[in-house]
Amino acid sequence: MSIASSNTSMRVPAGFRNLLEGLAREVLREQPTNVVAFAAQHFQKLLEQREAGGIDPVAWGAMLEN
Repeated sequence: MSIASSNTSMRVPAGFRNLLEGLAREVLREQPTNVVAFAAQHFQKLLEQREAGGIDPVAWGAMLEN
C-alpha cells in the first residue's frame, strides 16, 4: 500500500498493518481507559517476546501480508 503525499510516494512498512490490527483488536477486547498506556504496554510485551527469542510480530505480520 502506498500513500500519496504531495510528490512523494510513501510505503507502509511490511508487517505494520498486521501490527496495528493486533493492537486494535486488543484495545477493542480490553476497552482500556488509557489507550496510550495500553498501547505502550502492548508493544512492550511484543518487544520482550521478540527479544526472548520468540516470534517477531513484524516479521510474522509481513509474511501474512504477502
